[in-house]
Amino acid sequence: MRIFADKLADHLTRQTFPIYLLMGNEPLLLQETKDLLHHHAKQKGFLDKQRFTLDKNIDWNPIFDCCQALSLFSNQQILELEIPESGLSAANAKELVTLTSQLNPDILLIVIGNKLTRAQENTKWFKALHQHGVLVSCNSPDLRQLPQFVQQRCKKLKLMPDGEAIQMLAQWHEGNLLALAQSLEKLALLYPDGKLTMPRVEAALSRHNHFTPFQWVDALLAGQAKRAQRILRQLQAEGQEAIILLRTLQKELFFLIEMKTTFEQGQALGKIFDQHRVWQNKRPLYSAALQRLTLSQLRRYIHLLCALELSVKTTFDQDPWPALSQLSIELCQPNVQLPSASIHNQSKPW
Repeated sequence: MRIFADKLADHLTRQTFPIYLLMGNEPLLLQETKDLLHHHAKQKGFLDKQRFTLDKNIDWNPIFDCCQALSLFSNQQILELEIPESGLSAANAKELVTLTSQLNPDILLIVIGNKLTRAQENTKWFKALHQHGVLVSCNSPDLRQLPQFVQQRCKKLKLMPDGEAIQMLAQWHEGNLLALAQSLEKLALLYPDGKLTMPRVEAALSRHNHFTPFQWVDALLAGQAKRAQRILRQLQAEGQEAIILLRTLQKELFFLIEMKTTFEQGQALGKIFDQHRVWQNKRPLYSAALQRLTLSQLRRYIHLLCALELSVKTTFDQDPWPALSQLSIELCQPNVQLPSASIHNQSKPW
């Protein structure tokens, strides 16, 4: 069974499972989901909790000890296992499969990890756990889902935002849902009547949005020039390393060239996505980029990025951000190319 984090409370009122997999990239949802499971389990008599991180140095003996024979004198307990960012080693994955077969009714197993990949979904350990448990998706809502997410959070706090307030809250807190939760609690205290308008929100809060290089690349793929520039400015203000942006974009451009070449050879786009295991939510972004950009343009951008990377690594007094900004405009609007001289002047040896 698979559910979203916001559906877990309703799910727990109907039935419970011995295993819950909390997988996602949003710290707020992971923490709230874990707290909800702990609270529900405590009401059911699970009073003890054991927590382990499944790194390379983990000793599995204490974990298996939790699953010994049932006892009338022992408490039911929560067994919480955290998968590190580096993932599971082959040895730990094997032990996890073994653990699944040794669980008993006195154990509630909670496994916490990063956003689930398609490769992980095909592993034995995931299939063994998912067969007897529930996968709870704790991923950050994307830009299109964020206003609805904001509205749901407001409803829980009895806040009544208008459309402009919702859009402002979503834009100001994109990529930082923990700050959003704190901001909404602050607004609930400041305005007991619950009415939220744009002037009220603007007067009470400051921006708390946080972006990653991946969100910048997604905006470029979609051709969202203004959004790409806004994200780029925020990344620069946060001290993000320009070389990370360069490498992230290079990887996507090489991927686009590979797909574009296959597409121009007559293969259907859907089949290309299937072959490369492109997630459904990413397909519209790649489709937009593939339709907008030609192979010659993609190769040109690769060349420009290589030159910029060389400049960053060899000419330390050069500022790469203006060149990145101009390149962003070209990627989003390839038919309106900037004068090459203006790009060359931003960061030699372009």
